[in-house]
Amino acid sequence: MTAADKTADLCWGQRYTWLRHHQLPAEARHEAHIVLKLPVPPGAPLIGIRTTLNYLVRRHEALRTTHYLDADGTPRQRVHPPRGLPLVTVDLEATGGETPAEVIERLSSTPFDLANEWPIRACLLVAGGKPLTIVLVLNHIAFDAWSVDRLEQELIAFGAANGAGRQLTLPPVRYQPVDLAQLETAPAVRAEVEPALAYWRSEIEQLPADCFSRRRSGSDGAYSVTLTSPELLAVSRRIAADYQVWPSAVHLTAYAMLTAAYAGTDRVSTLAFTGNRNAGSYPDVLTCMFSPLLMRLDCPADASFAELLAVAAGRFELGQQHSYLPYDELLELVAVEGDRRAEPIRLGSEFNFISRANQESKARRTRLVTNPTPKAWASYGADCYLRVDELRDAVVVGLQTTVLNAESVAAFLRGYERLLLLPAAELAAIRVSELAEFAGFTATPSPDACPQPTVQPTGSTAEQALADAVAELNGLSMVDPARNYVATGGRVLRIPAVLARLAEQGWTGLAVYDLAGGLPLSALVGQLTHAADQAA
Repeated sequence: MTAADKTADLCWGQRYTWLRHHQLPAEARHEAHIVLKLPVPPGAPLIGIRTTLNYLVRRHEALRTTHYLDADGTPRQRVHPPRGLPLVTVDLEATGGETPAEVIERLSSTPFDLANEWPIRACLLVAGGKPLTIVLVLNHIAFDAWSVDRLEQELIAFGAANGAGRQLTLPPVRYQPVDLAQLETAPAVRAEVEPALAYWRSEIEQLPADCFSRRRSGSDGAYSVTLTSPELLAVSRRIAADYQVWPSAVHLTAYAMLTAAYAGTDRVSTLAFTGNRNAGSYPDVLTCMFSPLLMRLDCPADASFAELLAVAAGRFELGQQHSYLPYDELLELVAVEGDRRAEPIRLGSEFNFISRANQESKARRTRLVTNPTPKAWASYGADCYLRVDELRDAVVVGLQTTVLNAESVAAFLRGYERLLLLPAAELAAIRVSELAEFAGFTATPSPDACPQPTVQPTGSTAEQALADAVAELNGLSMVDPARNYVATGGRVLRIPAVLARLAEQGWTGLAVYDLAGGLPLSALVGQLTHAADQAA
């Protein structure tokens, strides 16, 4: 088999990013890009930089891999033979044409064509003929935090060697992404997934259908607000040490309690991002190896912070023990449960804790900043995304939301900081029932009647087109429009192919998570529009 023929299924850790990529409209897909800016060591020549980049492309197959749909609609990865990586060179002293900032913005914001483009772009900033900065734009489907750090370390090591005029030899790469993908299809590994699937079936049976249902009518847009708190760094670490838990559990508990207080619910679910590098046999593969971990936290009104922190830490640990499985199969379990209840289960909340000890905020006091409207993120269709960055000198808490209004999102983050800065005894004892007033949330409105989706008449043209596409791309002889996509036999990973087939026939209006959710196909048909009707 030649390098050009080297193909495999997607690795499990790539599947969340693959689905997210196809969920977003093209103009929003840059939100999954990772941008690295590395200074070039003095004395490093341009030819040395080109040689280093091309060597890394030969060394790491992930850098020269495309991701495509095969003939039956299954996503696959294909490794291409090594060749030179295109390097855009920008002279900081040149006048006319695109500015350096405009070039970097173009490279960073243009969506990757995953089927035809390698997941890496490179730009070199020069002045006076001397290289100054390397800018790399990476696609998340090939990288997680660990692999980004590994690539950065190798670039820095080569840069230092180039600057000093010496050669550098790195240890050989043991495993490539296709090796991991092939391992994950092995019967022995698949057998290990079954206990995890059984665990998640039990968890999903207890999930709330929609923990923000009472608040949806009160939202008035999409917001992104960031709180930077130097005080939270030492305090959150002290709390973690006092309770012998990870700092991430401290922040997850604060988020869950405030969410329960705001939403007026006693059950909160969120997707917490976690790496799976220690779960398999190939922990050092340069690729994306993370999955959202489904967390369910019961938050009754009389539950205290101390009680919920212990529960959150235990549930997170238990969840991690069962986290090594394909994300698409987790979504299928959720859809099956929604079909059983005849009520879709919404997974609209996400929590991400990242330690960045090599970065600092330089903030001396708490800052609350309202960011531009997160249009790209909002187009994804989620409810809340809380990201906690633990820096060298501060904790940065960013909240993006479509279910909190402008007043409430600021109150949420202010309350988040005030909660964790409480004296130890007060923090331990504070209860969920106290947090709405503590944070200054407005009263939880009574839920409005949810608008019913438009159901097209049975046998309509749109329904037939959808049923035919689902059947064709999933090899089904019959599709029941009264059931949801998964319950009728569809596989989540093939949804992008189903949508592409509909688009070929002029039908648009559905997204990946419309089909992956729990609504019956007959209820989704009303979202479909045909190009001929729009033209008319």
